[in-house]
Amino acid sequence: MLIKAFLIAISFSFFIYSQDFGYTSKFLNTFFGLLSLFFILKAKPKELFFIGFFIGILWFYWIGLSFRYYNLVWMIPIVIVFVGFVYAVLFWVMGKIANFFAIEPFIKSIFLTIFSYIHPFGFNWFIPEIIFLDSFLKYDKLSFFLILMSLSLIIQKPNIFKILTAILILICTIQHSYKKPKLAPLKIYLSQTKLPQDKKWDVKYKEEIYRDNFEIIKKAIKEKKDLVVLPESAFPAFLNMEKETLKKLLKLSKKISIVTGGLHLKDGSPFNSTYIFSNGKLKIIDKVVLVPFGEYIPLPKPISSIVNRLIFDGAQDYSKAKEPKNFTIKGIKFRNAICYEATEPLLYKKAPKYMIAISNNAWFTPSIEPTLQNILIKFYARKNKMVIYHSTNIAKTDVIW
Repeated sequence: MLIKAFLIAISFSFFIYSQDFGYTSKFLNTFFGLLSLFFILKAKPKELFFIGFFIGILWFYWIGLSFRYYNLVWMIPIVIVFVGFVYAVLFWVMGKIANFFAIEPFIKSIFLTIFSYIHPFGFNWFIPEIIFLDSFLKYDKLSFFLILMSLSLIIQKPNIFKILTAILILICTIQHSYKKPKLAPLKIYLSQTKLPQDKKWDVKYKEEIYRDNFEIIKKAIKEKKDLVVLPESAFPAFLNMEKETLKKLLKLSKKISIVTGGLHLKDGSPFNSTYIFSNGKLKIIDKVVLVPFGEYIPLPKPISSIVNRLIFDGAQDYSKAKEPKNFTIKGIKFRNAICYEATEPLLYKKAPKYMIAISNNAWFTPSIEPTLQNILIKFYARKNKMVIYHSTNIAKTDVIW
């Protein structure tokens, strides 16, 4: 049973790992996606417990890797097992409830369709329909539900009528070619830095980091770009407190617009922010959606304070802005997003056609985290017909649509 559950979980995760190895096949993504869903819909509660456990680990084992940088290496296996257990329980509950109904596979289909609305501890990266993002089948909610229903027809006492109906439903969910939106009419330099996390916040490397950042900006100016984008927290400090650095960036912004990440101290509260320098002026946009257990503890205040004190050396939760914001470069409007935000539906509401996202993936590499983030950003970009300009530290910098 464990081997079977593991193989089903691998099939369900195939699209992530194949892309991580640099290989994407629409045929294989379609085949393994349908295969895994077929067996999940057939599985009993006990099997579903282990399928969910292995899926949780295969998708999110990397969450524990960040604890390396808090001198808590011993917590990594505990976090990995805990993440697996959370998804094991979710899948088991689905199986248990479905067990009460004669149309068991159809009930599971409903659960799998709404799973993307269930966010354990505020973490929203489990979206089952993305398994078909790069496949021959559609990946919207309705199509995903129809795919599940077609498989359920085959599982639930199949006959020739049900099989033909299932095939017709699947034909209706065939994905048409995606029409790529137009790129922004600007010459944009997307930088990619290679700064390990253990060096990023070490003051010994601060001068070197700043020097490299200014070299990137000067290179973009030399190449006559309109805009240069640096990753999240490219300047690892409360940048608004560093007057000399701000003065240099404002001066350079008369030659090229600059978007970069940095911390922002406002009224004694820390923010993870984007700094936009353009035509000698500065705009700061604070992050709206924080990373659970990364930038805030998603627990009641007294408990979160204890966790911060005992595990994170008394660190303070980041503060957040009230709503997403845009900025304009040479008449072109962009939605601002910082790392995790680019995978949050809120950031795409009433958004312009373009988004600039900045990330620091050093916390979780080497792992599949950058690949999964890239897939999720592509999912939201296509869903909203947008172009995402993504500048990263460690991971692959890319234009995503």
